[in-house]
Amino acid sequence: MALESSERTQVMSGTLSEQRDLTRLQRLVALDLMRGLVMVLMAIDHSSDAFNGGRVFGDSTAFYHPGSPLPTAQFLTRWITHLCAPTFLFLAGAGLAFSVKKQLAQGKTERQVNAFMLTRGILIAAFELWISYFVMPKGKYLFQVLYGIGSSYVLMVPLRRLGAKTALIASVVLMLGLELAVNSLGGVMEPHARLLATLLLLGGSPGPLIVAYPTLHWLSLMLLGWAFGNHLIARPPSPVELSRKLVTVGLLLFVGFVLIRGLNGYGNMGLLRESLSLVQWLHVSKYPPSLSYYTLELSLCCFGLAAFTSLFSGKRAPSRNNVLLVLGQTPMFFYLLHFPLLIESAERLHLEKKLGLGGAYLGAAIVVALLYPACRAYRTYKAAHKHGWTRYV
Repeated sequence: MALESSERTQVMSGTLSEQRDLTRLQRLVALDLMRGLVMVLMAIDHSSDAFNGGRVFGDSTAFYHPGSPLPTAQFLTRWITHLCAPTFLFLAGAGLAFSVKKQLAQGKTERQVNAFMLTRGILIAAFELWISYFVMPKGKYLFQVLYGIGSSYVLMVPLRRLGAKTALIASVVLMLGLELAVNSLGGVMEPHARLLATLLLLGGSPGPLIVAYPTLHWLSLMLLGWAFGNHLIARPPSPVELSRKLVTVGLLLFVGFVLIRGLNGYGNMGLLRESLSLVQWLHVSKYPPSLSYYTLELSLCCFGLAAFTSLFSGKRAPSRNNVLLVLGQTPMFFYLLHFPLLIESAERLHLEKKLGLGGAYLGAAIVVALLYPACRAYRTYKAAHKHGWTRYV
């Protein structure tokens, strides 16, 4: 009887372990699919930038004059792509939590983990030089999302010691307080202090450098993802439980967005709602990100993750070569290739800003189709060379 009880315990333990592994696999698939979705949306935005002569770009008080027209179709095409950067930073934070846990479990020292994070962060930020070569005049450098990710990675070297709750609190404090900091520090400063403030908080254009993604605004999202990832590691939920939690959090965030946008004051980075129209409700500041931007985009991110988690729960799983899954597992590789491909194509075909929305969507579809085989091949190569240079891309 004792032996049977012991065997039963071992079987149950093994079954529970397998269930946890399955849950973890499903969760990672949902994250990959969500990341793949935002890569497609990002391709639409960058294709629009290359080909679309009517592209709307008024996501900041610096680029929008009150009363300026916001054509609905053009605005919504730009607006759907707002999901990309917050989701990418959030998922990067979650992925970092899994990566650190895995490296430590493999016997890596704290110093080795720190060195990897520091090196990868610097390399990701440095890839902005590659993008700037194609999109900027000679001698000008644009620090966009790769700078936001890379510089946040570097700051996560010390901040990764934060537990899930502390990281969550730090993220919320940043999101709530950064508008106050921007308003307080936007005045005249010493040149060296101004440069640091531009890189970390204000954004802007000091000399040849244009900082579109100042670090602290995007670090808040990576910290939030770090908290989320560590929560999943500590208490892996079932797909059903995870989906319900994501929907609940998404609804709370959306209510927060409605309140902030409805009150039309603090939390909008000065980009206020001019009417009750849908376009004006959705016209939130991205440069720099406002609290209304955070709450709206994170709510949509939660809903998307919940949908993918529910869709692929149980024994259901997407095809290994599902387009979203492939792009979601090779995001940096896709990013570094698709931007130059779109910009160079528009220039060489003499179609820069000469098409409309149809051209923008067609360009995105073509670049995804062209790079999909390359991304599949790169994913295979990366799987076979886990300890090589592919760890950083």
